[in-house]
Parts: sequence; structure tokens; C-alpha cells
Amino acid sequence: MSKVFIVGGAGKVGRRLAQRLSQRGHQALALHRKPEQAQELQALGARPVLGSLLELDADGLAQLMAGSDIVVFLAGAGGQGGKEMTAAIDGRGLERAVAAARKAGVPRFLLVSAFPEASRGKHVSETFENYMAVKKLADVHLAESDLDWVILRPGTLLDARGTGKVRTGLAIPYGDVPRDDVAATLLEIIERPAVSRVIIELTQGDTPAGESVQRFARLSLIHI
Repeated sequence: MSKVFIVGGAGKVGRRLAQRLSQRGHQALALHRKPEQAQELQALGARPVLGSLLELDADGLAQLMAGSDIVVFLAGAGGQGGKEMTAAIDGRGLERAVAAARKAGVPRFLLVSAFPEASRGKHVSETFENYMAVKKLADVHLAESDLDWVILRPGTLLDARGTGKVRTGLAIPYGDVPRDDVAATLLEIIERPAVSRVIIELTQGDTPAGESVQRFARLSLIHI
């Protein structure tokens, strides 16, 4: 059993992941901003942890993470609140969570990032372009850390029911993926510690999530 600290635990993927973790016998600690979110998180099997990335410093966040085996960073401004909010959550928030994990002695860190081709060929706002730039810098920050990290880059997120089947790769064509299947893929990564220091792109596909993720365990061992 792993003790998993989810930053952004009350979000759409966070809630799905918390429930899956509980069902598989893991302990999910779900960081959330609003007190009224606690009851739903408890119903999903998670332990609610009240706190905000906008208010916690690295020491405070480290205290909340203490004793965890893995951090999963799912927080994001989603392009809302302009450039400053994106920088505060997706940028500095990620940096603070990495620092907190190191202080707390949490060895493994999973980050859900953004597919590089998101909205390519479409007219996008300056805010979205900034969002993508901040996400890339967050990836770089984690990849340059001494943590045991995995970066997952899903395609366009859908609320449609997942199939449990995905396509993953170091580089794959852009596509959609249900949030259910993002959570399923994260669970499979969590349960495979040999998947390490790799960036994985993710869309919906035809391969069961566990089988798809297992290939990266072999890849990581080859690199070692």
C-alpha cells in the first residue's frame, strides 16, 4: 500500500484518482481549498487535507506531505485568472510542491502536465500561450530535480466515461482522453515504481492502461 498525497485532490482528475486509490487499498490524502469539499472526498475514500497552494509555503506544505510515499501534482489554474494565477499555481505552485516533497523526504513525484500540441492549428489567446509556456517550465523544473519523477502529458481531457484503454508513448499523435483514463493511468504508474524519470504522452487508445504503462517500466530499466 502506498500513501499518496494529491495536490489538487478536489479537481476532476483528483477525485477520480482518489477513489481508484482507495479501491486498490492505497491511502489517498487529497489537498483541497474549500472546507465544503471535504465530505465528498471522504465519500470517495480519501483523507481530506485542507490547504491552498496560494497560501502555503514549502515548509507548511511539507508538513502536510510528511509520511507520504508519492506526490501527485494535479493542481492547475486551467487558464483562469490570467497570467498571474497561472504563474502562481502551475508555475510557483509546482516549484513549491517539489521543494516541499524534498523537505518532507517524499521520494516520488508525478506531474500531470500538458500535451505540447494542445490547440495547435487553432486560434488561441495570449493567456493560453502563456499557460503552455508555464507548463513547459514546470516540466523542466521537476525533470532537473533529484526526485524520482514521472511527467504525464494527456491530450484534451473529456468527461466521457473511460474505457480503461489508452495509447501512451514518448511521442504520439495528439488526441483526446477521458479523465477516467487519466486517473487509471496514474494509478498504474503509482503501482509501478520501476516507471521512473520519463515523460509519457497519453491519449485514448486500444491498450489496457496497466499493459500500456508496464512498457515504461522496461524502458526505465534499460536506461538505468
